[in-house]
Amino acid sequence: MTKKTTKKTDYKIDLKELLDAGCHFGHQARRWNPKMKQYIYVKRDGVHIFDLEKTAAHLSAAMEKVRDLVAEGKEVVFVGTKRQASSIVEEEAKKVGAPYVAIRWLGGTVTNWEQIKKGIDKLNEYEEKKAKGEFKKYTKKENLLIAREMEKLDRFLGGLKTLTQIPEAIFVVDIKKEVAAVKEAKIRGLELIAMVDSNADPDVVTDVIPANDDAVRSIKLVVAKMAQAYSDGKGLKGKKPKAKS
Repeated sequence: MTKKTTKKTDYKIDLKELLDAGCHFGHQARRWNPKMKQYIYVKRDGVHIFDLEKTAAHLSAAMEKVRDLVAEGKEVVFVGTKRQASSIVEEEAKKVGAPYVAIRWLGGTVTNWEQIKKGIDKLNEYEEKKAKGEFKKYTKKENLLIAREMEKLDRFLGGLKTLTQIPEAIFVVDIKKEVAAVKEAKIRGLELIAMVDSNADPDVVTDVIPANDDAVRSIKLVVAKMAQAYSDGKGLKGKKPKAKS
């Protein structure tokens, strides 16, 4: 369980902001997962509409979870590889220095961490040598081969370059899309924080954020909020609780 930090920021989520971003739109009712019933407010024109008060409460709780984990020195990986989410996840994660996966979740990212870590270390080593100009001593052919390997490593592991340990949690934009990541998180016993649309199974998630996971504005809003929480956690990291008077 995550320990509660003593210095907290209450995350107040603006319902109008959620509404304007289209977070309330679920899928067509015929495509729903009945397990999402508790998060649905109404069915309108054949489409399920989320109860935004519940969305706000769950988003706030998820932000606190991420902030507290990061404040404790643990890591949270942002995951979103589908077209609508990829650039948003990369942009928001980079802003706050969070590890992320925006192209493809490599099998074994957390279940075979030792091998993934070798790839990350190799990429960091290459980049350090390049910065120092050490590649100048190699032949054109050797440099070409190194460049190709660096490009491949950066494409799939570039977002994880700062990751030095198995993450404590992953934040996923769409659990139906990120099946491999969800499965590995479950196997490894990681916290799984996720946007869950009306057609998905919330039971596989430890922290549900009931919201539209298809609309760009909805994704942008939620991912930005989670990035804010990550940044807040970094600001709290290493700070000792104030002594009681």
